[in-house]
Amino acid sequence: MNEKEFLDWCKEEVVKYTNNHLDKSDNKQITKDDVFMVWACKTLQNNKALLSTTLFDGMYYECTYNGDKKEMYIDAYKKWENYKVERTVKS
Repeated sequence: MNEKEFLDWCKEEVVKYTNNHLDKSDNKQITKDDVFMVWACKTLQNNKALLSTTLFDGMYYECTYNGDKKEMYIDAYKKWENYKVERTVKS
């Protein structure tokens, strides 16, 4: 599977997941144009991509393709917070 095929598949699955989990009373649906790739990597026959959407819901998706088994696994995450951590150097 090449990178374009993998990313298209990832976006399709993120659209399905998102649209199935949106509040139906909001009358909102997303398309593949609303999904963007943050990072992707291909190692041997395997692929991994991190994706998000243009929605302000804090969701983040990790798609992993196992080329040996021809299976993709998707983890859906919610961003809870982002904070700065400074390293202190001991003397």
